[in-house]
Amino acid sequence: MPVKMVAVLGASTVLWILFAVSQAFKIEISPEYKTIAQIGDSMALTCSTTGCESPLFSWRTQIDSPLNAKVRTEGSKSVLTMEPVSFENEHSYLCTATCGSGKLERSIHVDIYSFPKDPEIQFSGPLEVGKPVTVKCLAPDIYPVYRLEIDLFKGDQLMNRQEFSSEEMTKSLETKSLEVTFTPVIEDTGKALVCRAKLHIDQIDSTLKERETVKELQVYISPRNTTISVHPSTRLHQGGAVTMTCSSEGLPAPEIIWGRKLDNEVLQLLSGNATLTLIAMRMEDSGVYVCEGVNLIGRDKAEVELVVQEKPFIVDISPGSQVAAQVGDSVVLTCAAIGCDSPSFSWRTQTDSPLNGVVRNEGAKSTLVLSSVGFEDEHSYLCAVTCLQRTLEKRTQVEVYSFPEDPVIKMSGPLVHGRPVTVNCTVPNVYPFDHLEIELLKGETTLMKKYFLEEMGIKSLETKILETTFIPTIEDTRKSLVCLARLHGGEMESEPKQRQSVQPLYVNVAPKETTIWVSPSPILEEGSPVNLTCSSDGIPAPKILWSRQLNNGELQPLSENTTLTFMSTKRDDSGIYVCEGINEAGISRKSVELIIQVSPKDIQLTVFPSKSVKEGDTVIISCTCGNVPETWIILKKKAKTGDMVLKSVDGSYTIRQAQLQDAGIYECESKTEVGSQLRSLTLDVKGKEHNKDYFSPELLALYCASSLVIPAVGMIVYFARKANMKGSYSLVEAQKSKV
Repeated sequence: MPVKMVAVLGASTVLWILFAVSQAFKIEISPEYKTIAQIGDSMALTCSTTGCESPLFSWRTQIDSPLNAKVRTEGSKSVLTMEPVSFENEHSYLCTATCGSGKLERSIHVDIYSFPKDPEIQFSGPLEVGKPVTVKCLAPDIYPVYRLEIDLFKGDQLMNRQEFSSEEMTKSLETKSLEVTFTPVIEDTGKALVCRAKLHIDQIDSTLKERETVKELQVYISPRNTTISVHPSTRLHQGGAVTMTCSSEGLPAPEIIWGRKLDNEVLQLLSGNATLTLIAMRMEDSGVYVCEGVNLIGRDKAEVELVVQEKPFIVDISPGSQVAAQVGDSVVLTCAAIGCDSPSFSWRTQTDSPLNGVVRNEGAKSTLVLSSVGFEDEHSYLCAVTCLQRTLEKRTQVEVYSFPEDPVIKMSGPLVHGRPVTVNCTVPNVYPFDHLEIELLKGETTLMKKYFLEEMGIKSLETKILETTFIPTIEDTRKSLVCLARLHGGEMESEPKQRQSVQPLYVNVAPKETTIWVSPSPILEEGSPVNLTCSSDGIPAPKILWSRQLNNGELQPLSENTTLTFMSTKRDDSGIYVCEGINEAGISRKSVELIIQVSPKDIQLTVFPSKSVKEGDTVIISCTCGNVPETWIILKKKAKTGDMVLKSVDGSYTIRQAQLQDAGIYECESKTEVGSQLRSLTLDVKGKEHNKDYFSPELLALYCASSLVIPAVGMIVYFARKANMKGSYSLVEAQKSKV
């Protein structure tokens, strides 16, 4: 029994090992199942195993065709390399791996294609506006052709599309094309012509290869509208010059070619420039001149006939038929004879006045020089030219004027906001002033304009003035005051002579809102510091001036700083301080009173005649404080029931017929706003001496009366205190006196 069990266990172990080995042996191929390769490229198929240390590999095609590839095996990997890929490699390839008694096999299909180049775009000719042209899109060396698709776009517009799915399948490289005929327009210039070729490699998994070629369209226009302009004219005189300019439309811009037709209709080339200038023309230069515009796609021409005539005899005078001359300047009049070799000249004024100039003759020209022109030179001058038996005359008018300087702007004073100011504009040494116009502007606004149309008497230089008054405002600052003078000429001048002066406006604002700040307070204790700060608004910014007002009202200057500082004040510093804001436009003042107070000192409390008096005597108690003029003196008599304020006059209190009850402590308090000081004294009142056994009736009556008066006085004091507590009467305040 044990032997059988061992045999069974051994057999099962072997079977389990074989099962495990067979389960671990695997084969893989890369790429899996299917791949695509372009003709001429390289392609590698890799077969690998797992679960076997030394497998054996073999490769074959499914139809046992030649591999047309190289095999390289290393360990558990075998590589089949096709280099280059060709039509013979379009197969299903099988890789077989053997490991012991185990054998595994995997297959992969290789599809090939050819799509090596971008498509080509060809035109049947240049693109000319309005002329049909055929464009061809070629896709070269394509395989397989039946999977090819070609699109042709002009800009975003699809012009044509062709699919070659109906083509018969052959294993060869073919070139396919798509043709479209269209008529270009000028708007096509700059558009893109796109030929896009698509090759569907695998219709199952929609693998697509795409190539495209883009060409920017350049549309041409054949030369047209060729024209010739001639200056000065097609009819010329001998010796004259002519300029002919040719233009021609086209794209690209046509090249211009000038020629002249000869008698045999042959064209004599003259120039390749757009402008042709001919000088010193002769009669034989008459003829037909041809301009031709030429570009890449065509040509167009225009003709003009020039006629050269015999030169005439004419007289010309310069600078012109009318001449404006400023007083003091020099004027040169030139008379020229044209068409005469030996002319003779003579000059005169139209009124036969004397010539105030020098005449010089040179060849066919004569000059009359007027130096330092004056009023006497204002004439019409005539130049007479004689050539053989013929005499011609030419006239020019000399008009004299004077306008030598820019106008001058003056103001009656500085510009102050809200304050009227008079401005005048002066134009000096003007002639003729009846042609003068003066305009005064503030910014772009005309303040005043005047034409001086009054009649002129004698010919003389005069100065003219335009004056006006306006009220400046702060908004006028940075505007300009412009004085514009125009001297209108005669008929020969279309535009007047003009001069101007410009003055920027800076409007001042008189000082205002002058303010004083006192820190810490205008009422101070002697020895305290104080700062007086002043500000004032104005344009330009006002200058600050601090002064002290003296007793006579005059101001004593102290400082030009904004802040006036006293480091340690004295009683003498009390007074009125004035701050002035000053600029060109005015003055603004503000004042403040500074009060320096002194604490009471040297208080003296005295009694006359003595601190010890007899009953019935007159006693004067005086309190004085010598160093402070304005001091409150309060005299009190101390009592247990409360202090009694005494009615004092100038610090003195008089007790007439002193009584025993007047004895006690008297106190003087000297007070100011910054402090107080106390002094006290004791007054002793002694009674009169009498017979002890004597008791007079008068004394008895006084005794009885006092027994009634004392309760009454107590009641009066009680009600008086009640009234004081209610606020109806204040004895303390009533008894204060300033000294």
